[in-house]
Amino acid sequence: MTEQAETFVVINYNAARARAAWAQVGRVLRERGVRFDAHEARGGAGDAQSAAREALRAGYRTIAVVGGDGTLGEVVSGFFEPEGEGVSTSSPSATVWTPASSSARVWTPAPVNAEAALAVLPAGTGNDFARGLAGERASLERWLERLIEHSRRDARDRATTTRAVDVLRGTIGDDARPFFCLNAATLGIGAEVAGRVASQGRLVRRFPGEARFAFAAVPAIAGWRARRVSVRVDDAAAFECATNLVAIVNGAYAGGGMMFSPEARTDDGLLDVVTASRISRASLLREMTRIHSGGHVKNRGVRITRGARVRIEHLTPTDALAVEADGDVRGHTPLEFRVLPAALKVVY
Repeated sequence: MTEQAETFVVINYNAARARAAWAQVGRVLRERGVRFDAHEARGGAGDAQSAAREALRAGYRTIAVVGGDGTLGEVVSGFFEPEGEGVSTSSPSATVWTPASSSARVWTPAPVNAEAALAVLPAGTGNDFARGLAGERASLERWLERLIEHSRRDARDRATTTRAVDVLRGTIGDDARPFFCLNAATLGIGAEVAGRVASQGRLVRRFPGEARFAFAAVPAIAGWRARRVSVRVDDAAAFECATNLVAIVNGAYAGGGMMFSPEARTDDGLLDVVTASRISRASLLREMTRIHSGGHVKNRGVRITRGARVRIEHLTPTDALAVEADGDVRGHTPLEFRVLPAALKVVY
């Protein structure tokens, strides 16, 4: 009887860039003697998540992802048991927060396998999580070497090839079903840009990720108007603002290399809430050129608030903001996010 492989690879097979990367990844893993099984995700939303969860339940210890931030975010959801199978807030060990206006029960999600790790093989448009983790735009080959090194370690020694990172758990509107965000979520113009990037044609898809986001940002900014929202971080009093953009950040980069919060860290147990208000359309265009270096934080209209949880609500129905997380559009405000500290092991 053949022993089961410990590595399971999930590929975003709907993306040409990921398909091309997979040809290289599969060949190198075989040449280097890494035993693995693979799933080519072609079935749309939920396919990669389901494949990852079933693989973890079957005993795989490493889930590698060939794709971008959206595929990573979907696979991360597969690392946790579905809603209702986690730990209730009635548990003494649960440290969760529910706003006073909400009567819904909140669950602390249980991991499918607490010892399993996520391996990043960046092959997407932005690859922002990988960039933030490495502190630079490292090549696919370097990430692949990390996976190979990890796979060769004894199970007791794999702590030296992984690091624990925070995960964001979100809910939108009255939908009690949570989703998970590994890197960053944006509201308003950020969500509109993400939607435009996802719908770009083949010609534009040939350009680098940063160029694709820039192409999408110009028409989004041209049609933007500020909307009134209420933001509450932890137990502090809520503040209101007329905003052009809100970002809820776990990693340092998002949107194809934009540095929304330069000091954001994936292992500090905090989320960074970035709001941009009282900024004109012309000023916003200027700040979009500075956001890649973090220079936008000097603008008085930019505010960064850190905490373990956040709730954002629109003040009138016409002020509702679109929401995206890890590049996937999720819906509209109101929303809640909270941090799950050190909830995921990542090969690094």
